[in-house]
Amino acid sequence: MGQITVEKNVDGIEGLCVITPTVHGDNRGYFMETYSKRDMEEAGIYVDFVQDNQSMSTKGVLRGLHFQKQFPQTKLVRAIKGSVFDVAVDLRKDSKTYGRWYGVELTEENKKQFLIPKGFAHGFLVLSEIAEFCYKCDDFWHPNDEGGLAWNDPEIGIVWPNLVGEYSGSADSIGYKLQDGTALNLSEKDRLWETLKKTFAF
Repeated sequence: MGQITVEKNVDGIEGLCVITPTVHGDNRGYFMETYSKRDMEEAGIYVDFVQDNQSMSTKGVLRGLHFQKQFPQTKLVRAIKGSVFDVAVDLRKDSKTYGRWYGVELTEENKKQFLIPKGFAHGFLVLSEIAEFCYKCDDFWHPNDEGGLAWNDPEIGIVWPNLVGEYSGSADSIGYKLQDGTALNLSEKDRLWETLKKTFAF
């Protein structure tokens, strides 16, 4: 399978994949292929990526949980500096794992990548002092198409590592902090998202 190892359907959630690249290193440094369409297709993953994004965040920043309403995206994400706990939540209403989440730590050391198909909400918590985060998308960004869910929705029940605090009925960060005392840092928009039940009423 070329330069990658792929763990498919992680935790029984169809489509979610954790990808580990082959790293060639010596005392001078290392080299790796960060993306190969050929290797992905050999692994049975067929995605036409059209846009690359990069962000920088400081420790305690939590971004998410975000999804696209009319123009869903498949994402391939990784941390190129620092460490994040990255989470996907299945929002496919016909999925047997609807509402289930899976999380993986992505670091500059382990160099793992997380493939998140269309139909998932996505978010991450920064565990290091600084994290630089990259992701490939198979659709362009569309203004006003972003939706979201409360990152601490008790029905979803995400276990965020190193985070302490109690759910008070909203997505606000008040009362939450990392174990070392770093305050949880959310955007104004992410403080206002509602729970899964309130967001989707089938």
